[in-house]
Amino acid sequence: MTREADFRIVREFPVADAAAGPYGITTGGDGALWITLAQSGEIARLTVDGALDRYPAGPAGCRPTVIAAGGDDALWFARSGDDHIGRITTDGVVTAFGLPAGSGPFGTCAGPDGAVWFTEMNTDRIGRITPGGQITHFDLPVRGGFPSMITCGPDGALWFSLNQAAAIGRIDLDGDVTRYPLPDGGAPVGIASGPDALWFADIAAGRIGRLDPAGTMRMFPLPDPAAKPHAVVAPASGDCWFTEWGANRLGRLGRDGTLTEYDLPTKESEPHGITIGPDGAVWTALEIGAVARAAP
Repeated sequence: MTREADFRIVREFPVADAAAGPYGITTGGDGALWITLAQSGEIARLTVDGALDRYPAGPAGCRPTVIAAGGDDALWFARSGDDHIGRITTDGVVTAFGLPAGSGPFGTCAGPDGAVWFTEMNTDRIGRITPGGQITHFDLPVRGGFPSMITCGPDGALWFSLNQAAAIGRIDLDGDVTRYPLPDGGAPVGIASGPDALWFADIAAGRIGRLDPAGTMRMFPLPDPAAKPHAVVAPASGDCWFTEWGANRLGRLGRDGTLTEYDLPTKESEPHGITIGPDGAVWTALEIGAVARAAP
């Protein structure tokens, strides 16, 4: 069901050329938006009034992907191209922490313990790094699961998508893991925590899922099964927003299944990461070299 839209795409802000590949986006503790430029190997900082700075994320080919605000007032990001976890201060100073070759780090999030947690796509592990750089790895009880995005859930555990295992995983602070399979298979990618449940995107089946900490899962198919929902953000209102990478749209889904979709103004803009900005608007990274802002 689609209801009348109460948000609109207000503006697109250029942050790079299309070859730079804006990918992940988050809001920092400094009240700015932070964006990974996966192809150019940079991190961009954008204020809500359009002021832009760009910083090298590492050497050529480092490929920064998902970025998240840490508990230490810095931003943490995965460098999937050279197997590092990066940290950038709000004034642009980058530190990097190496992982075993071939790890393939991807998702990052702040944990409830003051550390940053991350996924390792290629080694079936979840990682934990302290602000000082001490790294712990937790092996997952699944091979080839391709852990992707990760978020801190309302229960204080870490929840992550298992893209090739068609499941959502939960890991507590002691490393104990529980899996929740998707009905009828699928390929979950984006995941985000709301006030009382997890929301996730099944990119293969064109649907959004909602999973409460007790394990009850509900799936919401999108009208366009080829929309390729990718990233998710879940504001305190209890609904969720997501990018439709294959359909050039943003979607908004209420916990009751009420759906609204918003076309992006530029064709084939390839929306990826999504966040709630410091101004309360919804911001998304567009691979064409821009970010879009949606607001009432």
